[in-house]
Amino acid sequence: MKIPVNMPLVGKEEISEVAAVIKKGALTSAAKDGGANVQEFEKLVCSFLKSKYAIAVNSGTAALQASLYALNIKSGDEVLLPSFTFVATANSVVSVGAKPVFVDIRRDNFTIDTDDLRKKITKKTKAIMPVHLYGNVAYIDEISEIAQKHHIPIIEDACQSLGSSYRGKQTGTFSELGCFSLYAAKVMTSGEGGIISTSDEKLRDKLLMIRNHGMVYGYDTRILGLNLRLPEINAAIAKVQMKKLPGFLKKRENNARILTELLSGADVTLPAPRKQEKVNWYLYTISSKNRDKISKILNENDIGATVYYGTPIHKTPYYDKKKSLPITEWAAKSVLSLPVQPQVTHKHLQTTAKIIKSL
Repeated sequence: MKIPVNMPLVGKEEISEVAAVIKKGALTSAAKDGGANVQEFEKLVCSFLKSKYAIAVNSGTAALQASLYALNIKSGDEVLLPSFTFVATANSVVSVGAKPVFVDIRRDNFTIDTDDLRKKITKKTKAIMPVHLYGNVAYIDEISEIAQKHHIPIIEDACQSLGSSYRGKQTGTFSELGCFSLYAAKVMTSGEGGIISTSDEKLRDKLLMIRNHGMVYGYDTRILGLNLRLPEINAAIAKVQMKKLPGFLKKRENNARILTELLSGADVTLPAPRKQEKVNWYLYTISSKNRDKISKILNENDIGATVYYGTPIHKTPYYDKKKSLPITEWAAKSVLSLPVQPQVTHKHLQTTAKIIKSL
């Protein structure tokens, strides 16, 4: 049986909580503060992130979209973001009428390149959206310095980095708004879901309205909003997963450490976190000029090595931008993510390393 690069890990506790929601019959809530499970989950997130507020929504994309609405990003505005990420980052910008401006990435950890970022800032730039890709922490100190100099807000796309930190501070808490995904393949899940972290009370109050059609007390729409609410069933799963998260992260970290040791001396570039950077190991991503050959043979041996992202956003048919992003295009041809998720065994890691070294 092929060992996948990522998979949800749900057990009896999640099933029990979901059953309790179904028996109770309160499957969702249009109340301003959400249902009981939503509120409990948000408190757990605040505690984990050490964030003042957390607002649960129904996807990571919804988290990004709501954050853009909260900052009044609209038609005519530009948002700076990498092309080397999942398309949701750019789609959320287009969905509010704004224009995504693609920035190249760093070769060392696949996150936004601050030199290119500086060059792309214009009078129309109204937000910067760095992505903590694969769980790697973007060079957020430099990005924050640039943003402050130009008075531009930051929305952290932390959808892949729940549990990653830099200098003891969790991703998603370095800026005005941080967005996380609870999709089934993430380090923890609610099936589908998302969360927004902020320490700004005004933004928090605005986001509560945005996720609920702009309403506060029902049928009193005050600002533009949508149905971005997280259902109670999903929140019930998420609150159990949140308690399991530290254990999940520990297993990933251990597997990543072992794989790095096993791959020592292999003719591939291994992930190397910076000093004071703690990575959640959502995706253990190597780069190699023989990427496609390695991927093919690993898959033939039931190791679910996967390419994220073989087609950068600016090369997709919808966006079709002719801009040159050389490091982005190099990464798209070179990266390969290897399984280190909690169900990966030492034998799987040995098989992975043996195949890569043999090539």
